[in-house]
Amino acid sequence: MSENEGDKNAAPEKKKKLTLRGGGVSQGTVRQNFSHGRSKSVVVETRKRRITKPGDGPAVATVRKETPAPPRPPATPVPDPATDSMASSLSRNEMEARQRALEEAKSREAEDRVKAEEEARRREQEDKERAERKAREDAEREEAEKQKAAEEAEAARIAAADASAVAAKAEEGAVKPAARDEQKPKELKPFERKKPEEPPKPSRGKGGDDRRKTKLTLSNALDEERGKRGPSLAALKRRQEKAKRAAQQSSGPREKVAREVQLPETITIQELANRMSERSVDVIKYLMQQGQMMKPGDIIDADTAELITEEFGHTVRRVSDSDIEEGIFDAPDNEDAMVPRPPVVTIMGHVDHGKTSLLDALRNADVAAGEAGGITQHIGAYQVEHDGQLISFIDTPGHEAFTSMRARGAQITDIAILVVAADDSVMPQTIESINHAKAAGVPIIVAINKIDKPAADANKVKTELLQHEVFVEDMGGETLTVEVSATKDTNLDKLLEAIILQSELLDLKADPDRPGEGVIIESKLDKGRGPVATVLVNRGTLKVGDIVIAGDEWGKVRAIVNDHGDQVPEAPPSMPAEILGLNGTPSAGDRIGVVESEARAREISDYRQRLSREKAVARAAGSRGSLEQMMTQLQSNDLQEAAVVLKADVQGSAEAIQQALEKMNTDEVQARVVHSGVGAITESDVALAAASNAPILAFNVRANKQARDAAEAEGIEIRYYSVIYDLVDDIKSVMSGMLAPERRETFLGYAEILEVFNVSKVGKVAGCRISEGKVERGSGVRLLRDNVVIHEGKLSTLKRFKDEVSEVPAGQECGMAFENYQDIRQGDVIECFRVEHIERSL
Repeated sequence: MSENEGDKNAAPEKKKKLTLRGGGVSQGTVRQNFSHGRSKSVVVETRKRRITKPGDGPAVATVRKETPAPPRPPATPVPDPATDSMASSLSRNEMEARQRALEEAKSREAEDRVKAEEEARRREQEDKERAERKAREDAEREEAEKQKAAEEAEAARIAAADASAVAAKAEEGAVKPAARDEQKPKELKPFERKKPEEPPKPSRGKGGDDRRKTKLTLSNALDEERGKRGPSLAALKRRQEKAKRAAQQSSGPREKVAREVQLPETITIQELANRMSERSVDVIKYLMQQGQMMKPGDIIDADTAELITEEFGHTVRRVSDSDIEEGIFDAPDNEDAMVPRPPVVTIMGHVDHGKTSLLDALRNADVAAGEAGGITQHIGAYQVEHDGQLISFIDTPGHEAFTSMRARGAQITDIAILVVAADDSVMPQTIESINHAKAAGVPIIVAINKIDKPAADANKVKTELLQHEVFVEDMGGETLTVEVSATKDTNLDKLLEAIILQSELLDLKADPDRPGEGVIIESKLDKGRGPVATVLVNRGTLKVGDIVIAGDEWGKVRAIVNDHGDQVPEAPPSMPAEILGLNGTPSAGDRIGVVESEARAREISDYRQRLSREKAVARAAGSRGSLEQMMTQLQSNDLQEAAVVLKADVQGSAEAIQQALEKMNTDEVQARVVHSGVGAITESDVALAAASNAPILAFNVRANKQARDAAEAEGIEIRYYSVIYDLVDDIKSVMSGMLAPERRETFLGYAEILEVFNVSKVGKVAGCRISEGKVERGSGVRLLRDNVVIHEGKLSTLKRFKDEVSEVPAGQECGMAFENYQDIRQGDVIECFRVEHIERSL
């Protein structure tokens, strides 16, 4: 056999595949490992990158063959010597640009390097944290497995103990053949290994037995405990906890925990039980013992809840909805930060005694000329500087309708200046101003004005002030008096000095660093600026941007304007200013305070508006009353109402007009303000007036075109006023016209019936003699029988002989007949009288 033939029997040689790989390609094998111990071999080819240099000939030639030649550039013109400098400058610019680009590239590379290093550090930190977390989880898992193994071993031990008890019980009785067979050790086969004993696995079913142990055998049938499932670990724990609780209860009663229970105005029984940590059943039992059958969902008041809470041994803390207002006002000041503040001075007195003119003289302004009718109808607030010290003045109206304005001015002031005209002396509103100042507890400075008039008598003023317990210095008292003249600027400096002296005695101080608090002096609705409120800051500093609550309204202060019309960033203590930014016009006299957030401001505003609505509803319900009360009122008297819709320029004027109208109310007629508002008259006001059948009273405001058109279409009258007493007089005349006229009766005479005649088509006619006075035709008559009134009616016929006459004097005879009455007898007496209806007025 040849050599080639011997090779045929051998394994055939594997042929190599022809490939187009270059010299730079190399192969390798990489083994990939997967989860669950799986792996795989992968063939990887590695190709070396060919780097060509500009000097390599063959590579350049290859590139030239493969890459098409670029287009040939056009011929370059011959450079001109004149443009050589331009070319050199362009080349320098290009070089500088390239240099800048290179520097930017280097800086970017440095930034990228820093970012890469930070990213690498971050990844390393994350990997480290991931490894620590994994190690911690593995440790926890091992601990849980150990605990689980220990629990299973404990359960196995308990099960083995139970099994041994069962086996001992079975050995005491007859030994079963099957049991003996089970007790014999098994014979091992030659190739059979003995498996280690494993702990019994828990049964699979939730409440059933293992299916492998359900085979019916003699031992299973006779053994009652074998077929049942053993107790679980959770059941053992529950049993132990139950035994522990029983031991605690047996040791003594559990100590009761006394809690502090917050009680609102109303609360359900279930909620009360939860707050006391008691069972609602126990609370219901207690109420049943007290004779009240209630359910857990029933609502009880705070007093009942307090009794229940104290009965169960807890303490009570009463809370209410008004607690949300706590902390806004009356917070304590920092005594270390207190600094002197300007005094607040209120000018009070009778109308036309020169209050506004005196303030104009102090301010060098002319406010009185701008007031309608020459009387002040608004509260004005101004600041005056004297010898480097500021004084805040508040001007109040002197008209009797503005009582509330004067009272409000006295309450927010430090010093009251009582202006009394030397020629008029003490008048009714002067006395009222004195009472307001005394009620507010502020010192009084008497300014006796108009001393330049010929009829001026300052001593008379001082003497009359003694009658009202105002003791001036000239007569041994403590009240300062200054005789001034607003028109002649007499003794104005003495008045200012008296104010400064009085303020130094009061030692007025405030903390400017705390949040601002103040009082709304006046509020109005401006067409261009929205709701505008005049504020006098009492404590702290009010700043632009503060969130404030004023009465029922709230807002964010957008701007602060001083008395000169300039915008300022803040208003320090005792400074009057206008603030913009409220969402509505607050009432005059409301307190304004700064809160920390819009949410709390809105919450307080909602609470106050809800209270206002509830009061309005209660007031309306009280005025309406029940149906029986309404019927009684209708039967007793016919109450007439003059309904009006009131719109004013400021809140104080609307309040004063409303109070003036209420003062005119009587038992027979009253003025009812359907709606009172601030601002121009709108279509909604006209619609309300049309529904109420009421006129619209406009005080210093006007109606827009749409409102005027609607008023003409609905037939609603709009009456414009600029002076308050004109409005009051008109309403008074309207209410006077609604009064029922007064019935006045005038006695005329007596007639005695001598004979009674029956006349056809007329009836009975009495022949009478006039015994006293006279009788007139058409007058009222009364028929008296034994001095008792039998009938009251009207005289229909009065004849003298056969002629109709208008009257019959005393001593003459006549014939008389009554309207719709025939029961007249001889000897009756007729009383004749005249009835007159006289108009009444308020």
